[in-house]
Order: sequence, then C-alpha cells, then structure tokens
Amino acid sequence: MPIPKRPGVVYGRCPMAERIALFATAARGTEDLLADELKELGARRIRQDRGGVRFMATLDEALMVALWSRIAMRVLYPLGAFEARGAEGLYEAAASIPWEEHLTPEHTFAVDATLKDSEHSHSGFVALKVKDAIVDRMRDTQGARPDVNTRDPDIRVVAHLARETLSLSLDLCGEPLHRRGYRVRPTPAPLKETLAAAVLRAANYTGTEGLVDPMCGSGTLLIEAGLIARRRAPGLNRDFAVERWPEMGARARELLTDMRADARRNERKVDVPLLGFDKDPEALEAAIRNVRAARLSEEIQLAEGDATRMPPLPETGGLIVTNPPYGDRIGTGGQKGMKSFYFKLGESLRVPGWRVWVICGNPAFESAFHARPSAKRDLWNGPIACALLGYRPPDGGSARGDTETGSEAPLGAPRQPVDVAPVRPQHEGEEEG
Repeated sequence: MPIPKRPGVVYGRCPMAERIALFATAARGTEDLLADELKELGARRIRQDRGGVRFMATLDEALMVALWSRIAMRVLYPLGAFEARGAEGLYEAAASIPWEEHLTPEHTFAVDATLKDSEHSHSGFVALKVKDAIVDRMRDTQGARPDVNTRDPDIRVVAHLARETLSLSLDLCGEPLHRRGYRVRPTPAPLKETLAAAVLRAANYTGTEGLVDPMCGSGTLLIEAGLIARRRAPGLNRDFAVERWPEMGARARELLTDMRADARRNERKVDVPLLGFDKDPEALEAAIRNVRAARLSEEIQLAEGDATRMPPLPETGGLIVTNPPYGDRIGTGGQKGMKSFYFKLGESLRVPGWRVWVICGNPAFESAFHARPSAKRDLWNGPIACALLGYRPPDGGSARGDTETGSEAPLGAPRQPVDVAPVRPQHEGEEEG
C-alpha cells in the first residue's frame, strides 16, 4: 500500500543523505513479503536473504520503513562481519569497530546477542565480550566509558555469532517492531504482530473488504487487519532508537515529526465489517482489552462464538483468516480428536463469498479440512514450522493472492550489490522472543 507523503515536504535532506546498506529481519518464510513491502516504502536495491531482507536507504527512507513496515522485526545497520574464534576472537573483532563514531561516553548502550551453531553455549557470554570491547575502546579513544542500560539504551548493539562469524549491527528501532504497544493482555501461544501482518499481506488483504477471525484469541490478526483498514502506521505511537543517536538523532526526530503528522492526517474511516469470535471467555476478554488499547474498539466487533458453528456472515463476502490450535490446547482425543475438529472447521468455514486463509501447525490439518488449497506457503510461527493455506470461496469466487499453480509465486531475488558488505545478521532467535 503506497504511503502518502506530506505535500511540500522534501524528505532526504539530512546528514545521512546518501544511501547505506541496511538489513530488516523477518520471520522465516515471510522474506519475500517483506521485500515487496520495502519496495513500496521506497527502499532500493532490495535483496532477500535468510531471515530477512537487505536494502539500501537514506535516513528518511529508513525512518519510513521503521514507521510503516508491518512485517519487519528489526531494522539493522550492519557494521561488519568478522572471524571470531574463542573469547579472545570475540573481543578483538568487536574492538576493531570504531565505536567512537557511533556513541559517546554520555550515551548508554546495550548488547543483544544470538547464536547459531556456535562453539559458545550462552548468548550472554558473547554479549559480555562485545560489551567489554566497546567499553575498553571508548575508554582508550575518548577517555571515558559509556554506561550500560539493558532496559532502555540509547544505542542497541546487535551481535550474531554463526559458527565462527561474528556480525555486528546497530538497531535503528531499539525495541523489536512487533511490539506495537497494544498487547496489554496476551493469551497462551500468541501470534506475533509482524507474522499476523505478513499473513494478511500473503492473503492480499488491503482493508477494503470484510474480515472475520472465528478463533481470534487475543485478537492479533483482527487488530493488524484493523490497522491496515484504518491505514494507520504500526509504529505511530512508539519512539525509535535512532532518535537518540549522537550523529543523526536530531534530524531523525525532525523527520519523524513530519512523518507522524502525515500518517495521522491520512488515516481513513473503516467501512467494512471486522468480526472476531472465540469460545474461550478469557481469550475474548483479552481480545477486548487489546482492541481497546489499539484504539480500534469502534472498528472491531467481538463476540463469544464456536468456530465449528459459524454465525451468519454478511453477504458482502470477504476474508476469513485464523490461526487454529495445533494440538496442544484442544483437550483430550489426541490426533484423532484434532482431525475431527479440523473436519468440522472445514464444514463451518466454507461460506459463500468468503475466502479462507489458515495458519496450520499440525500436519493433519490439510487432509482433515477436506478442501484443496489454492495457495500454500511454508512459514515459521516462532520455532514451529507451519503452512499458510488459502482456499477459494465455495461458490467459485477469487481467492486473492492465489496463483494458477496453486502456490505462492516467489519474488525475484536481485543480486547482492557489489558495494554492500557481505554480513549475515540472521538473528533466527528473534522469532522466539
């Protein structure tokens, strides 16, 4: 969805007017969706990678991504990748970065670390060695050291150690972007906000048709749909770490002031039904509170209901999208009971005029649902391998987003630009947090 800019405002006049290489992380299986979104937001030279997307952007373009991306989990400024063996190798690699160009003794910082196939067994140890190197280098070059603030740092350093390769980056956003601020009451196994938004994009949901989640849980899919329908920037009500960076913080705050004002002016009224049901009163109460926190109480209607006995839906049609239980919260009956539940779900959700998209983490779902999907993609819900399945309406209407072959067509992956450093901050651990 194109993001409108304020007439008469020229973005890009800032100390960082030249484009730099950035990396946006995403849930596995959603990289192509993020690449497509980044293109809409003005990013250049986009390249899909494992666990995210590389792109080039100026400061204002990067801020547009931070403010408007619904799928990205982090936006990282890679500083480099180094061979790092043992504790000494970690320290030496981190100490080689000119940290004095990125922070001052007056700024606080924190180090987040993730590991993959590493000789080290604890991410905290890696974070500690990187922290020691930063502190020592700053003391040697500046005569004083910055303080560590793990709760709310000015500068967040992200370290990823894959085998013996240490990648170091700065996080432009600070807190991960999936933390929109509206999840005031979660439920067991909640769906991440960014993954919910990716599912809606895969289903080609633009906010101009009705949407129903018959097992809404804490309401994440509904709220993300409401944000899309309202055309509200997902990062509108939060701050970003880059606003506190020494070199470009002042300009970032100035740009974001204009961008946030533009975003508020360009919100639209929602004139399509957004309906959520759940048979669990506690889940429904959580959804009500979260919808209220998202300021979407007028747009989203919630009611108690059983997904296997769907109430009549508006004849206008639209999208039914849901994340049914995978098998650990359905009660007794084992896999046989799950198949029976999925069969009943398949009968209930086949409503004329309504296409269906389902996130399924149980291999038994597809056959038990007794309908052939017109679109399918593999993705990960945290550590769980899932399939996202799309079904056409039973009356033969369009399924929006499906293809003639019945699967999602992958987007092209342009080659790595020669002037982009070959760093790989994959951060698979982000999906767990």
